[in-house]
Amino acid sequence: MAPKTSKLVHRSLPLLLLQVRERLMGRFRKILNKYGITEQQWRIVRALLNIGPMEPRQIGEVCHISSPSLAGMLARMDDLGLVSRKRVDGDQRRRLVSLTPKSRALVARIAPHIEAAYERIEGELGAECIERCYAVLDELLLAIPADDDSA
Repeated sequence: MAPKTSKLVHRSLPLLLLQVRERLMGRFRKILNKYGITEQQWRIVRALLNIGPMEPRQIGEVCHISSPSLAGMLARMDDLGLVSRKRVDGDQRRRLVSLTPKSRALVARIAPHIEAAYERIEGELGAECIERCYAVLDELLLAIPADDDSA
């Protein structure tokens, strides 16, 4: 006799979001690969570009990268000259991560291609659809607690 299984009535929202993410990232992955930067490195560069210098803990939170992975990634990015890590005045245990001129030059070379990819996506979906997506995703980010332990 087969074990009784529960009936799942909801579609898998996390799976749908992951599928959309992968389709979208496929558009950007080619560009990043061409310039020798990984998706995670690009996330860090974008975060530092948009927010400014941050401590590694903050980068991990913003970019959703685990602390152990982030430590190695920042070390590699430092070796590649993409970020600089300086000690915080008054607290030698803390470090502030910043973009370097090399990473800013890389962004300048990549930006036209990234913007062209966004324009193609907007052309396929329409500007209104893109705006609705941004609005719904912003709404979800505000409505769903970051560390929901209710399960």
